[in-house]
Amino acid sequence: MTDAVADGARADHREGMEHLETGFSRLVTLWLPLGLIVVVLLFPFYWMALTAIKPNHQLLDMDTVSPFWTWSPTFEHIYKLLFESNYPRWLWNTMYVASAATLLSIVASVLAAYAIVRLRYKGAQTIGGLIFLAYLVPPSILFIPLSTVIYNYGLFDSPLSLILVYPTILIPFSTWLLMGYFKTIPYELEECALIDGASRWQILTKIVLPLAIPGLISAFIFCFTLCWNEFIYALTFLQSVQNKTVPVAIVNEFVDGDVYRWGSLMAGALVGSLPLVILYAFFVEHYVSAMTGAVKE
Repeated sequence: MTDAVADGARADHREGMEHLETGFSRLVTLWLPLGLIVVVLLFPFYWMALTAIKPNHQLLDMDTVSPFWTWSPTFEHIYKLLFESNYPRWLWNTMYVASAATLLSIVASVLAAYAIVRLRYKGAQTIGGLIFLAYLVPPSILFIPLSTVIYNYGLFDSPLSLILVYPTILIPFSTWLLMGYFKTIPYELEECALIDGASRWQILTKIVLPLAIPGLISAFIFCFTLCWNEFIYALTFLQSVQNKTVPVAIVNEFVDGDVYRWGSLMAGALVGSLPLVILYAFFVEHYVSAMTGAVKE
C-alpha cells in the first residue's frame, strides 16, 4: 500500500513538471521572467556607471549621442570625486557611523531577544510585540524631538549623534528578528547546559549565538544597510561639510541651485554603493551555508 502511494506521488510529480521539460516552456516559465528580473535590478547600476564615465557634453545630448552607451568614456568625474572633494572623508564618516551603530544595535538586540524568548517570564510576548510596534513609528515623526535632545546634549553636528540615534530605529526590528531565530533553538540544549552548571552568559555565548548565526547575519545586514542609506537624521543632525555622510553630501554638494552635476552625482552614488555590494557578496555565502545547517533535538 505504501509503495503504491509513493509511486502515485512520483507520477503526479512527474506530470506536474512536464511543462518544464520542453525548451519553449522552460524559456517562457523560467528564463524569460528571470531575465526580466535581472534587467530591472541591474539597470540602475548600469545607468549610474554609464553616467559616471560619460563626458560632460554627452550627459544631456540625447539627439546625437546614444543615451545607453558612450564611445569616449572618461574618468574625470570619478577623479574629481575622489581627489577634488571631501568624498573620502564622507565615505569614512558613513562607514564609521554605520559600523558603530550596527554593533551597538546588535548587542542590545541580542540581549533583549534572549531575555524575552528564553527566560520565560510573564508578559514576555507582550513586550516583544510592543518592541516591534516601536519599529513601525516613522522616523520623520521622531527626528524633531530627537534633534532637541541631541542639541541639548551638545552632540549637534557630530557623527556621534547618529550613532546614538540610529539604534532607535534598528533595535526594535533586530530584536523581533532575533526573537524568531532564538525560538527555533531547542530548549533542551539550554536545560542540559543549566544542569551541567553553565551560567546564562555561557549559554548565550556558547550555545545560542553559534546556533543563531543566520539571524545575526540577517540583522547585521539589515542594520548596516539602513544606516548606510539613511537620509533624514543625517540631514538634520549634521551641518559641516566634513562631517556629512555620503547620502546627504552628494545631494548637497553636487547640486548648485537648479544645476545638477550628474557625472559627479552618479559617480558618488556608484562608489558609495560598492561597499554594500561587497558586503552582500561576502555575507550571502555565509548566510546560505549557515541556513543549510539544522538544529536537531
